[in-house]
Amino acid sequence: MAKKKEEIARDAEVSRGENRAIVKFRPGDLLMMIFITLLSLTCVLPFIHIAAKSISSNSKVVAKLVYLIPKEITFDAYGSIIRDNTLTYSMGYSVVVTFIFTVLGMFVCICGAYPLSRVRLKGRKWLTFLLMVPMYFGAGLIPSYLLYSDYNLLNNMWVLILPLIYSAYNLLIMKSFFMSSIPESLEESAFLDGASNFQILLKIVLPLSKPILATISLFYAVGRWNSYADNMYFIRSEKLKMVQYKLYQMVASAQEAQTASMADAAAVTSTPEVLQAASVMFITIPIICIYPFLQKYFVKGTMIGAVKG
Repeated sequence: MAKKKEEIARDAEVSRGENRAIVKFRPGDLLMMIFITLLSLTCVLPFIHIAAKSISSNSKVVAKLVYLIPKEITFDAYGSIIRDNTLTYSMGYSVVVTFIFTVLGMFVCICGAYPLSRVRLKGRKWLTFLLMVPMYFGAGLIPSYLLYSDYNLLNNMWVLILPLIYSAYNLLIMKSFFMSSIPESLEESAFLDGASNFQILLKIVLPLSKPILATISLFYAVGRWNSYADNMYFIRSEKLKMVQYKLYQMVASAQEAQTASMADAAAVTSTPEVLQAASVMFITIPIICIYPFLQKYFVKGTMIGAVKG
C-alpha cells in the first residue's frame, strides 16, 4: 500500500514538472512570437493599406495621406466598378472558368491518385514515375502555343482549363493521403460484400477524404483565380479575358489612359490609383469569402505526412 502511494506521489510530481515545463516562458518563445508577428504583419498591412485607399477620397490618396486608416470615406470607386460592365462581366466569367477548372481538375486528380495508391494495381510504380515527369520537365511556351493552335484552342475558353487540369503535385499529395489514411482492410471487406472499385471510391474513400478534397480544391481554385499568364499568351478576345488579367493591365500601366477602356463614369469619379485599389479588393473578396469555410479541412490536409507515429 505504501509503495503504491509512493508511485502515485511520484507520478503527480512528474506531472507537475511537465506542466511547469509547458507553462514556462523562455526568451526563445518571445523571439518566435515577435518573428511570427512581424511575418504576419507583412501579409496583413499591405491588404489593410489597399482597403483603406479603396474607400478614401481621391484627393487624400493622391496626396499620399492614406496609410492604414481611410480618409474621407467614400465608396465611389466601388460604384464605378459595379457600373462598369467590363470588369463585372470579367468577374462572372472568371468565376465560371474557375468553377469548371476546379471540378475537372478534381475529377482528373481523384481518378489518377486513387488507383496509384492501391497495391493491387500492377505497374503502379512505373505509372507514378511517368506521371511525375511533367512536374520537372516542360515543353516550353512556343511548343505549347503551336500545340494549342493545332487543336484550335487559341482564343478559346478551354485553353484556360484543359491544359492545366492535370497537376502532378496535387496528384502526389492526394495519392499520399489515400495511402496513409485509407486502410486496405477496409476495401477488402467491401470487396467481400460485392462492392466494385467505383462503389468503394464513391461510398467509402471520398467520404473519408474531406480534408484532402477541400485542400486540393482550394489549390486548384486559387491557382486558377490568380493566374493570368496563359490568358496573356493565348487569349485575344476581350470577352474571354479573366478579371486577373484585366487587373494586371490596370496595375501595370497605372496611368489615366488605362482607364479609358472603362465606362466614362468610372474614369471621372475616381482616379486610377483609387480604382486600382478598389479593383484589387473587388477581385480578392471571393477568395476571402470561400476560405473560412474550408480552413479547418485545409489545415488537416496540409498536415499530411507532417507527424509520423
